[in-house]
Amino acid sequence: MIPWSRAGSPTNPFSAAALGPPAPTDPFWVATLRRWNTVCWVLFGAMALGLATTGGPGPDRYAALALLGCVILSYAVVDRRPHNRVVRPHTYLWVLVLGLGGMAYLRSGYAALFIVTLPHFWLFARTVRASTVFIGLVTGTTLTGRWLQEGWSAEFLSSTLVSTLVVAAVGVLMGLWVRAVVEQSHERARLIGELERAQLQLSEAHQRQGAAEERERMAREIHDTLAQGFASIIVLAEAARAGLPTAPDHSAQQLRSIENTARENLAEARVLVGSAQHSHAAAGSVADTLRRTLDRFAEDTGLAVSAELDDVDCDQPARIALLRCTQESLSNVRKHAAASTVGVVLTRQPFGVELEITDDGRGFVVEESQGFGLVGMRKRLAELGGRLTVTSSVGDGTRVLAVLPMIPEEGEVAVGVAGMS
Repeated sequence: MIPWSRAGSPTNPFSAAALGPPAPTDPFWVATLRRWNTVCWVLFGAMALGLATTGGPGPDRYAALALLGCVILSYAVVDRRPHNRVVRPHTYLWVLVLGLGGMAYLRSGYAALFIVTLPHFWLFARTVRASTVFIGLVTGTTLTGRWLQEGWSAEFLSSTLVSTLVVAAVGVLMGLWVRAVVEQSHERARLIGELERAQLQLSEAHQRQGAAEERERMAREIHDTLAQGFASIIVLAEAARAGLPTAPDHSAQQLRSIENTARENLAEARVLVGSAQHSHAAAGSVADTLRRTLDRFAEDTGLAVSAELDDVDCDQPARIALLRCTQESLSNVRKHAAASTVGVVLTRQPFGVELEITDDGRGFVVEESQGFGLVGMRKRLAELGGRLTVTSSVGDGTRVLAVLPMIPEEGEVAVGVAGMS
């Protein structure tokens, strides 16, 4: 049997006391120790049976049986109760040293027990030094016992002395090698544990980063769609209420604008919560989308809007980015600029697409702006490799320039190749 601690984990030659790290739980080591303990118990039983049945009665026979019984009893106590206060692991090793020395003096059949019990000095000693010292002691006691029995005979020198020293040396070398292997196993297990913890922490960090990025994206989408729509609804509702007594037709038109804006907000809300697949806010060409947005803005605010919109072909993310920049800029004009005219220019350049929005309003100090809208526009364009430039000063209006890199169209590529040839 393998010695078991009170906590229920097996103790072995590479225990926490011996090596520092926890004992290995590899099934290979557990199975190996079980087989070795089984061999020990079989050998104990065979030796006890042999001593009891062979040879005539006499003091030597009874003394050998008594020594073997002390060894077996001590091992049984340590094996079953490793924390016994009377028979501790080192006590068992002392009993084993003295018992093997006495049996070497009394009987010649000690050699098998000496070989099989050598691993016990690694099992129960707490340090490499203690294991080596105990192996040296047991080697000395057994040689002393045989020397007292045989004297300095040729057989003792050529057989007993050499074989005992060789077995002891092999036991030390094997113990050191196995200890080094288990220490490496402990180190690998520690590194694997650290790697698993690092991977878990990295995964958690990625999850937190992903959640933060998703929250930021949702906040930007809500600001650029629902919040802008609700702000427009509020302005239109206030204007319609104020104009009902004097301009009912104009108020009715504003109510229709409120209805359209509410429907668009509902559609965007469905997209945000995932009940709709795609937003149709930027469906079609960029020029047509921006023209509809500018017409609605001019109709709702009564401002003069000039537009020069090239028919630019780009993908859906780029169309949405240009539309959101336009909507945010127009919303800022409506809420803050107090402008009378607004100009929007969309052009295709060799390096990409430029969207310029200007107004003749009161302007502001760009460095002091803390609004979420400008930050959102910059991040939205940056995600597509673009940039946003805002130029303004108090009393001189505002210029917003959005630039998006675009892949050259096939015709442009052909022209460029022809020009190089």
